[in-house]
Formats: sequence, C-alpha cells, structure tokens
Amino acid sequence: MSVATVSIQTVPIEVRAIGNVEPVTAIAVRAQVSGELSHVSFSEGDSVQKGQTLFLIDQRPYQTQVTQAQANLAKDTAQLGQAKANLARDISMEKFAREQAKRYSDLTNQGVLSKSQSDQTQSDSEVRTEAVRADQAAIESAQAAIDSDQAALERSKLELGYCTITSPLDGRTGAVTVQTGNLVTANGAQLTTINQVEPIYVTFSVPERYLTDVRKFMAGGKLAVQARLRNEASSPEVGLLVFVDNTVDASTGTIKLKASFGNTDRKLWPGQFVDVNLQLSTQPNSLVVPSQAIQTGQSGQFVFVVKSDMTVETRPVTPGIQVDQNTVVEKGLQEGEKIVTEGQLRLVPGSHVRVQGGGGGRSKDSQS
Repeated sequence: MSVATVSIQTVPIEVRAIGNVEPVTAIAVRAQVSGELSHVSFSEGDSVQKGQTLFLIDQRPYQTQVTQAQANLAKDTAQLGQAKANLARDISMEKFAREQAKRYSDLTNQGVLSKSQSDQTQSDSEVRTEAVRADQAAIESAQAAIDSDQAALERSKLELGYCTITSPLDGRTGAVTVQTGNLVTANGAQLTTINQVEPIYVTFSVPERYLTDVRKFMAGGKLAVQARLRNEASSPEVGLLVFVDNTVDASTGTIKLKASFGNTDRKLWPGQFVDVNLQLSTQPNSLVVPSQAIQTGQSGQFVFVVKSDMTVETRPVTPGIQVDQNTVVEKGLQEGEKIVTEGQLRLVPGSHVRVQGGGGGRSKDSQS
C-alpha cells in the first residue's frame, strides 16, 4: 500500500464546467449578384486571408452594363454641352431682340414707325425670352440625366465588383456547396462558410451560486480560464474570461460565460467540447492530500492515519475543494501526518504497517 504526507499548499479556487468551442465570427458566404459561377479559387478547408478571392461569377453581362452606362453618360454629357451652347446663342439673340423692340417702341412713339412694326419686334423679343427659358430647362434635364447615368454607372460597377467574391476575414473555410458551372442567385444559398479560429471562444455555464464570486473577482482584473480537450492529458490552453451573460437561465439555474483563447496552434476547433477550469482566486495555507486517500463510511468521510507506532487509525475529515488529483482538507488533519492512499480495503483500525524506504512512498502490512 502507499502512504502520503499531509502538506500545506496554496491552491487555486476554481470552478469546473464543460465548455463548447465557438468561432469568434462565423460568416456564411453568399453571392450578391446572380450569374454563372465561373471559378472557385480555394480548396475546402483552406485557411484564407481577408480580401483573398474565393469565387468568380461570370462578369460579361455586368461588364456590358457598365459599357452601356458609360455610353449613356457620354451621350447625356454631350446633350448638356449642346443645351449650354443653345442657351448662350439664345441669350445673345434675346438681348438683340429686346434692344430692337425698345428702339422700335421709341420710334413708334415718335410717329416714325407703325404700331404693327413695334408689336412685331416686341413679339420676337418675347419668343427669344421663352427660348432662353427652354434652354435652361433643357440644361436642367440634361444634368438630371447625367446624375441618373452616373448613379447607374456606379451601380453597374458595384455589381461588376460583386462578381469577385472575397473573404471578409481571416479564417478557415468549410465545404463548398456550389460547384463551378452552376448558376447562383443574389442572396441565395450560401456558397461556403468561414470561421474565425484565431482567436476563438469557449462558452460554458456555471451554477448561479458562483455569479457573485465571478463578478467580485472580475472587478479585480481578468480571470484566467483553462480549457483541456476531453480525454486528453496534454497541457491545457489558457485564455481569459471576456463575457458574463446578463441573465441567469431560469430553467437550469446557470449563468453563461465566455472565454477568449489565442489558439495560435489551432488546438481548439469549433464545435469541440472541452473541460473548463475557471480560476477565481487562490487559497493559501491549505492542507492538501491525494483525493484517493479519502474514504466514505457509514459515519461520513475519513482517512487512515499512520501513527508513530506504525499502526493506523481512522480519522474523520471534512474535505473541501478538489484541485486536479488532490483535495483540500478543511478539518481533521495536521501538516506532516502520514495517511494511506492505497490498499485501504485491507486495513482496520490498529493494523500494523511498515513503511519501506523511510518516511514516504510505498508501505506494506506488517504481520502482528
């Protein structure tokens, strides 16, 4: 059988839970214009960078729209120039007609010309004024047409740009759902998904009784969170608690928390379940024993203590928190005492034992 020595240690105060790995951002990539998918520029599962080309949609119909919009803009720009030239000509002719009408009116008042001649020049002046107004209206119409053409051109260029689908973030792609040659529609089925995995989130829930402690210790700084892949003995990933939900789940009595991990080695993967340790604080001067030393009997929990005469006695204990393979004993033991950690089923109070190799490690039953 084995024995261990009760020691004093500083132990972390932790909350354990099961967590689920989630991407910080998950993007469903969809087309913003309709057309034939002409090229896929990546392989499924590739890591991609922000701005990297993912898909190409046939650009020819949209390039034609751009060319047409440019032609319309050029035509209406020319019409605006013509309207401005007409305005300049008609302003000059209006000025001449107005001056001539004034001269004829003066001559008519002097009796030199007939009234009908004066009325004719006045009518010509008014016609020229209306022509100027018509030219101004034509300019305004041409300008409005140019504005509309410019908007149509920008829209056509935007749609042409949408034919090249790029990655909106650094991440890892999922399965491609539409292959080259198929038709895609604007805002239709997703083409692929991209998950951001650096950094990455682990979401977990803890009983609401821990909420007060979590908030108290968070006020003093960031809380460390460890995440370990289930059934793996590798060293845990270390992150920081970044989110506490604003509502306790009334159906389960738990509060949802979220931790962020750098995940530079991409050990954590979206959808995985992990064992989570949330370290709230540390508890100094704690009596610590191996967890397997604590037994459960009819009167409660106890340990076998090896006395100075190499016999054992049962000692009731009050265990506290567990840390890895050890348990904090709040009451019942003292530092330096030796306790049995294996082979308790062969012992009864008063059994003699012999410790091999001195004060610790393995021991054997001694025949009494």
